[in-house]
Amino acid sequence: MDPHHFTTLAFVSLDESGNRDFSFARKPGADTCLRAEELDKELIRTSRVFHFGTLSLTDEPARSATRAAISLARESGAWISVDPNLRKPLWPSMDAAREAMGWSLRQADIVKISDEEIDFLWGLGPEDGAKKLMEEYGCELVYATLGPKGCYAATRRASVTVPAPIGIRPVDTTGAGDIFGGSAMSRLLRLHKAPADLTEPELYGIVRFACAAASLSTQKHGGIASVPEMDQVERLIGSQY
Repeated sequence: MDPHHFTTLAFVSLDESGNRDFSFARKPGADTCLRAEELDKELIRTSRVFHFGTLSLTDEPARSATRAAISLARESGAWISVDPNLRKPLWPSMDAAREAMGWSLRQADIVKISDEEIDFLWGLGPEDGAKKLMEEYGCELVYATLGPKGCYAATRRASVTVPAPIGIRPVDTTGAGDIFGGSAMSRLLRLHKAPADLTEPELYGIVRFACAAASLSTQKHGGIASVPEMDQVERLIGSQY
């Protein structure tokens, strides 16, 4: 909460396929005003994973607060998880966006990134983008989402391509990427294994669950109300994979 600035608003326009176009009210928004001294340091120290995206890197003081939080999480032994989450209207320039995204990815153990973001950064396809992230950026696990085609995921010892479920008629893709990322993380944490140690079947199971959850979410409007129930995801997996 910030007593002087309103909550950032995101306005989402949808086309006939449920794909989105964003505009924002954020000059500034309260989310950009988080200061390093306001961080819940004990929460960060006791977390298994610290997840962030680049939206908190667009403006000060949230940029410095994010960097401080990442440093504390790293010192405490947490995995660092990153979703670049490119939102072009929030950046002063595309060069600034690329710089922040590149810095973020170099902090990451785990990355969830879209094929469009890989193309934006390097003009590469998903597989080559994932390889670059592991070889040049030091990432351990990469989920390269492919929109309605599913996901390509890789570690240094395994890779899988998981198709999206068939028969899904999307009305709103808002939140699908976040639901994918959260669902994948929940599956990973249940295994109690480091990302680099995942077997191919384990990686496939993680991505299959995340693809099913994200696909189901596109059948409802909204980014939070569309989160599916566990039994819905399990039924879809049972019927399609």
